[in-house]
Amino acid sequence: MKNTALQALVQAVEQLIQRNAELRVQNKMLHEERGQLIEKNEIAQQKVAAMISRLKALEQDL
Repeated sequence: MKNTALQALVQAVEQLIQRNAELRVQNKMLHEERGQLIEKNEIAQQKVAAMISRLKALEQDL
């Protein structure tokens, strides 16, 4: 019986190790995606600021 319990414990630990590895990979991918989204957001903010500047310049020309 102790041998069976030990085998079950070893199997549970192996599953946790595998799950941990999967979560680490997922975390890395999400971190990279977050970085890309932050970069895209910054670019969009720059474009909006440039459009606002152009609109203000057009408004002054009128």
